[in-house]
Amino acid sequence: MSTTDQTSNPFNELIAECHDDPTRIQARYEAHRTNRNIQQKERLLDPSFSGWQVDDILARLHDQANTDEQSSTATAPFIDPRHSLTILARPPQHIRDLVAEIQREIGDVAPSLWFTPPNYLHMTTLEIASCRTEPEIDDLVTRLQRSGIIPQVTDCTFHHRPRLFKPVISYDATAMALSFVPEASGDMMGHVHEKEYQNEQYTYHHLRRDVSAQIAAIGLPMKPRYIAPSAHITIARFITREGFLLETPGPDGVKKVDNDQVALLIRKIESINERLRAEYWPRERGEPIPRKGEWVVGQERGLEICVGRSFYGGGECAYVGQGF
Repeated sequence: MSTTDQTSNPFNELIAECHDDPTRIQARYEAHRTNRNIQQKERLLDPSFSGWQVDDILARLHDQANTDEQSSTATAPFIDPRHSLTILARPPQHIRDLVAEIQREIGDVAPSLWFTPPNYLHMTTLEIASCRTEPEIDDLVTRLQRSGIIPQVTDCTFHHRPRLFKPVISYDATAMALSFVPEASGDMMGHVHEKEYQNEQYTYHHLRRDVSAQIAAIGLPMKPRYIAPSAHITIARFITREGFLLETPGPDGVKKVDNDQVALLIRKIESINERLRAEYWPRERGEPIPRKGEWVVGQERGLEICVGRSFYGGGECAYVGQGF
């Protein structure tokens, strides 16, 4: 696959900093999510925490979808105005099953969360454009079609099969995600049946770099938001503060955050993460990786080019690559 120099490809910077060492790349992904969870826990448990950052657009869409019927005099339905063009990796069934288990556990203490439906679950490999108008996205799609590179992009995970493992929940004041780290060369035991596709030097971050290079090579403008060392699937979002407010309003008449309920949710997340480490992580380096905790990107379906109102994982699947 083609590559570009470090200055023009944002994903090359980390590879260069890690001297193209998969073990170091894995460590950077692990450090990113670990440090972020530590920071977010401290922030959310601070007595001055002002409450969840509610996604107002998703809240409106959710409320509208749950309305049984509208009267003939009702106003026009709300439509998400944001159009996007993204390249996604959809998780295979066993990862979707794992997400469903986690969502049920979280729902026990936070039923007011919006839980990502199974068919919306995705990992953003490359965001080409977001929050644009429909004509702008249509123009980009036309240019992408004319380039002839779509099969090369969507099928690349059939020929290069990067692996992700060690799932844990990451979180902040807006959402929760199931995050992974790239496997490194020393983690590759127990996969002899796919040996012909193994490349111990090729990680998920290399895939992100190469997909970005392919899009840049045809002159398509990009402003990707996701360049951090993160491989995650958003599994839940906050669309209300219901269940996390004290019953009695404060002196100003505004209900305050119920810090005990916030702490309960964080304890639940930490408990789930402990279970994930115990059941789905290899116990020692070099041991076979539990299959249910591993995601071979491209398994069941290749990369997907998703178009339209896809902000939460919906939208239109314009093209999808060959799975295995």
